[in-house]
Amino acid sequence: MVPEHRVQNWDVHKPLARSRGGIVATQNRVAGEAGARVLAAGGNAVDAAVATGFALAAVEPWNSGLGGIGFMLVYSARKGRVSVVDFGPVSPRGLDPAAYPLTGGDTVTRDLFSWPAVEDDRNVHGPLSFAVPGHVDGLGLALERFGTLKLADVVKPAIGLAEQGIAVDWFLTLKVATLAKELARYPVTRDIWLPQGFPPVTASGAPLERLRLKGLAGTLGRLADAGRRDFYEGEIAAALVQDVKAMGGILDAGDLRAYRARVVEPLAADYRGVRFTLAPGLTAGPSFLRALDGLRRAGFRRNWPRADAFVAYAEAMRRAYAERLETMGDTADRRAPSTTTHLNVVDRQGNMVALTQTLLSVFGSKVVLPSTGILMNNGIMWFDPRPGSPNSLAPAKRPLTNMCPALALRNGKAWFAIGASGGRKILPAVLQISSFLVDHRMRLDDAFHHPRIDASEAEYVALDPRLPAAVHKALAAKFPVRQNELVVYPTNYACPSAVLRDAKTRENFGMTDVMSPWSGAVAEGGG
Repeated sequence: MVPEHRVQNWDVHKPLARSRGGIVATQNRVAGEAGARVLAAGGNAVDAAVATGFALAAVEPWNSGLGGIGFMLVYSARKGRVSVVDFGPVSPRGLDPAAYPLTGGDTVTRDLFSWPAVEDDRNVHGPLSFAVPGHVDGLGLALERFGTLKLADVVKPAIGLAEQGIAVDWFLTLKVATLAKELARYPVTRDIWLPQGFPPVTASGAPLERLRLKGLAGTLGRLADAGRRDFYEGEIAAALVQDVKAMGGILDAGDLRAYRARVVEPLAADYRGVRFTLAPGLTAGPSFLRALDGLRRAGFRRNWPRADAFVAYAEAMRRAYAERLETMGDTADRRAPSTTTHLNVVDRQGNMVALTQTLLSVFGSKVVLPSTGILMNNGIMWFDPRPGSPNSLAPAKRPLTNMCPALALRNGKAWFAIGASGGRKILPAVLQISSFLVDHRMRLDDAFHHPRIDASEAEYVALDPRLPAAVHKALAAKFPVRQNELVVYPTNYACPSAVLRDAKTRENFGMTDVMSPWSGAVAEGGG
């Protein structure tokens, strides 16, 4: 009998950030440090979140950036309310579903979703895969509406990081190597990410090399000088449209000019003395609330979750996903690498932000636009290429996404902000950690270090092998199960992060994904 493959033989721990000042928790500590410096200089949580969001374009560019989209939840301590900044994806007005013919047969998309394959995978990569990028307008609108600083002030750290270049460590080499075949398709992308035709590597024992994202610093500088709408109506827009047209894309000046991020009311529901607020519409927010409803009847015990808790989680999530598949048009993820990025900020006044931003796939469309250095999203892949479903391809349409930023309030004040990257694995991670905090009264760091399950797949429930045998036995009695280890790559249980505030002591806490090598929570004093 061939033994099962095992790759983890360590017990990984990550420190909890703790401060009476503000904290930024993000998938990239370098970007988080930029946000923490904004807090230390007197900025509020939104100022720091926007600074971090732009900085991520320079230091974690495969997950989000100027060519991406997202959702931000903002809690105002002064007003005691949550608002949602929606800068989600919209398909180009000129999109023709007939331009995405299916290949036929049983072939499926070779990426995150198991859609029937489209000819040349043109909905997955390349210029026909672009949705209208909302990132710049969304962060700019959030800053104008809820921040205290000017755009130039919060973009400045990102400019410096882009000029410096991204450090070539083992994790960057891993990310590029796993996508090297796809990155080689497009000349500008290939020139940046595959120097001499190979993934960048720093020689053993040598100082870290730097990879410069050509054009990005200049584009960020232009944004700082001209404002967010330049991306949609000015010089940046003109350069972007020219490049897209030259590649045979359909995203045009009218699409950019018409795009507007918007501030909307959150979805909200009360659960055991806590008010959860989430992004509405075509996100994972409605499915989160559906799963939460499924937990109301469970008789959870305090302290650590036991086997009955994980059975309840699996049942609630499977029902929520079945409803989502039937009514919202989503489809199962393939076992693909995690993408997207999530960050959270709390400041010393108690303002709080949960921000998820993404390019969808790792490296998005794989296309870097030559005039601006912008890596574009592949948001068209969110749509079902088959006609007749709620999520079918259509022009000027919003697709169904998996983002799930959440803010939890207790006694009318923000208690914690949470979210994750990882496609359909986001919802299970956010739901379980939220339950650990609410139902089991766990500390933030204990909640993040506790093993979890994933019930986002229709065929089975995935279990972390570190869970007790009683949990394995109870789940196996009800569902098909599979053991998936918690490893660096692929991300089997999403990549979550959170900040939490103790309203009595006014002390703040931050925690990030345990296995992610770049993630970290940073206090405004640098700790």
